[in-house]
Amino acid sequence: MKTLKIVLAAGSALLVLSTQALAHGDEDHSASPPAIAAPAAGTVSSTGTLAQPGSAAPQRLADGSLFVPKAVQRQLGLRTRVAKVQDVPASLELAGKVVANANAGGLVQAGQAGRVEAAGSSLPVLGQVVSKGEVLARLQPVINSLERGASQSQLAEIDAQLAIAERKVARYAELAGAVPQSVIDAAGLERDALRRRRGALHGGLNGAEALRAPISGVISASHVVAGQVVDAKEVLFEVVDPSRLSVEALAYDPALTAGIAAKASAAVPGGALDLSYVGTGRQLREQALVLLFSVRSGSAAVAVGQPVTVQASTTRSVQGAALARTAVIKMASGETAVWVHTEAERFVQRKVTAAPLSATELVVTQGVSQGDRVVTDGAGLLAQVR
Repeated sequence: MKTLKIVLAAGSALLVLSTQALAHGDEDHSASPPAIAAPAAGTVSSTGTLAQPGSAAPQRLADGSLFVPKAVQRQLGLRTRVAKVQDVPASLELAGKVVANANAGGLVQAGQAGRVEAAGSSLPVLGQVVSKGEVLARLQPVINSLERGASQSQLAEIDAQLAIAERKVARYAELAGAVPQSVIDAAGLERDALRRRRGALHGGLNGAEALRAPISGVISASHVVAGQVVDAKEVLFEVVDPSRLSVEALAYDPALTAGIAAKASAAVPGGALDLSYVGTGRQLREQALVLLFSVRSGSAAVAVGQPVTVQASTTRSVQGAALARTAVIKMASGETAVWVHTEAERFVQRKVTAAPLSATELVVTQGVSQGDRVVTDGAGLLAQVR
């Protein structure tokens, strides 16, 4: 009887443990697992696996399109733009360089051979702000021994003539009334002329030439050091106003310059420049016509002599969709293409024909239709999806 009670108690304990294991935390695990939703039609990857709608990784589908979840789109920073096909101004692409404005740049040159000396404690340095007329340095004339000897001899002769003239004026002053006033005045004029000749000759021997800034701006180039001997017409400093720059572009086909509009732009590393067309020269340089543009504003710092690519608008028009340059990518075959956002998580690549429009935009003439949502930011990242 005692043995039977022990067996019944053990069975009851096993029954309780089995019940807890089957339904812990008010969850019923006895039911069959939920069915996995079937993938949408056509969502088969290139590896033969189905692309699940809830998948967290982007995949390339069999038709070449991409399946990119919304979360991944936000991580990649994808941005799109609705294509608007319309008539836009045709653009002319020219090679150019940044130059100083004719009225906002200048050279400081030596007027004669001499030795450069600092005007103050030191010579101007690159980037130093200077004002128009400010003395940048002094040029001490350098002459050979023969020229110096001839000048000193002439100076001694003038000193002798001046001493005679001064005595004559003093003697005539004592004889005032007995000597005509015209004679007294002539002696005084002769003395004054000799004094001026002596001062001019003495200043030429010992005086230094002041080298002044031709405009207000910054020192863009310095070609001398203290004590350097330079020749006449040698460029010593270059001053430029960085807020007033210009761009010179070369057009090798004169026919292309017809109909250039006032608006233009230039692509530079780190940004773009807004340009305004000034005019075209009528003299060939490197077998090309020179077009001058003034810089109105810009998002990047540029330097004189820096090469740029100018996009000059013309009065001619072309039909197409204006898109950011980042929207058009190069394919492995060398062709150009864009990514079109066709569905919420689907992107399709299309081959296009594009032409320059401005420093930041291209005009797509073929391959994009009205209303297409084209990827403008992150197109290069989509091309890396495998």
